[in-house]
Amino acid sequence: MTLDAISHRERNAKILATLGPASSDRETIHALFNAGVDVFRFNFSHGTHADHQARYELVREIEREVGRPVGILLDLQGPKLRLGAIEGGKIAVKIGQTLVLDLEPTIGNSLRLPMPHPEIFAAIKAGDDLLIDDGKVRLRVLEADARSAKVKVLNDGVLSDRKGVNVPGAILPMSALTAKDRQDLDFGLSLGVDWVALSFVQRPEDIEEVKAIVAGRAWTMAKLEKPAAIDSLEAIIAASDGVMVARGDLGVECAPEDVPVLQKRIIRACREIGKPVVVATQMLESMISSPVPTRAEVSDVAGAIYDGADAVMLSAESASGVYPVAAVTMMDRIIRATENDPLQRLTMQAVQSYRDTTTQDAISAAIRTVAETLPVAATVAFTSSGASALRVAHERPRTPILSLTPHISVARRLTLVWGVHSTQAVDVTDLDEIVTHATAAVKRHGFGEPGRAVLVAAGTPFGVSGTTNLLRIVWLQ
Repeated sequence: MTLDAISHRERNAKILATLGPASSDRETIHALFNAGVDVFRFNFSHGTHADHQARYELVREIEREVGRPVGILLDLQGPKLRLGAIEGGKIAVKIGQTLVLDLEPTIGNSLRLPMPHPEIFAAIKAGDDLLIDDGKVRLRVLEADARSAKVKVLNDGVLSDRKGVNVPGAILPMSALTAKDRQDLDFGLSLGVDWVALSFVQRPEDIEEVKAIVAGRAWTMAKLEKPAAIDSLEAIIAASDGVMVARGDLGVECAPEDVPVLQKRIIRACREIGKPVVVATQMLESMISSPVPTRAEVSDVAGAIYDGADAVMLSAESASGVYPVAAVTMMDRIIRATENDPLQRLTMQAVQSYRDTTTQDAISAAIRTVAETLPVAATVAFTSSGASALRVAHERPRTPILSLTPHISVARRLTLVWGVHSTQAVDVTDLDEIVTHATAAVKRHGFGEPGRAVLVAAGTPFGVSGTTNLLRIVWLQ
């Protein structure tokens, strides 16, 4: 199959949208793509394998119809830490009250509660806090051993059956991959997903574990949602193919006022070394039930674009909301309006791109300089592995980036990357063929007219990954 569409988005940042009950039929998925979705997220915290397979087949069917690569991201659920059962389903607690948490499976009461997670007891110590039900109740650890902990309630509230437990102050001695995640991962890879997002990342070893299983069949994204991950930020980014700022859980375990600071720090760190970064969670939250967003939400999305994020994500807005297509349309409008502001590029370029001492990075830097000097219609990056397109995008050039690759899997992965119009094309074998294909693709995709320049980046020997060593300037006739 060769996918080589003539249309392209009139923006650089990408839209990642979650499919769910409100967006599982062919008509809606097609409408979401037409509204601006570049990558679809499959949230494996919900739905059956049959549900996800049906959505997968619909996306690929639409992909064939539109003639343009469409990315699919598998989002693994990760470990879910929860309280056990409570007598009557819930208990009211008061500030200053003490409780015992333990591993015993018996039903809890007003004096003790079951918490069936030995990993928590192995990690916590006196002075640590436990957050219950997304932080609605905070518990302070007074003393702890391997099987139990005495805690003090820090605020009035209600503790209910099987509510989630967050442990912000500790690194838990557990894998980020559960047995369910491993089954979901095997299933998703058998389908052919393009990205795998890993939840509960605490350390770079978590990413290395999942990458060993994926074995190059997809690119791997670290979801940064725990304070422990921030402590190892640079190492986690280096180990990952991309990063997601998962602000929902991050906002539970960190103070709310810290989340914007952390978001900017993560984006900047990814931008500096050239790893794709996605900003996620509650971006247009009110559009779950409203046809229009709040002005604060619009500013939130724009802020991520000013910072140069590769993509912004919709969760419940597109998965279960009343207005999924309207939410994507609004996201597209916000991105395009923000990118049309001259201040956006000045703000984005405040981040200094770190360059390796490689020919590939030297050419990417030269592309940025030439694009600021000549009337360039587009940069055409011939790529086998996707690395060349990634390095060009790292520089955030003024010119659109038209990525040509013989591999459909690579073309789909690149749909998430800033500025890249990703296409599948035939393999090339010599320089003349490269120039011919590049100029034809630029015209076919509507990027330029006669009299404008095309920058062609490629490598010799042809078809070998990581050999970008050629920059050619061609004028459209």
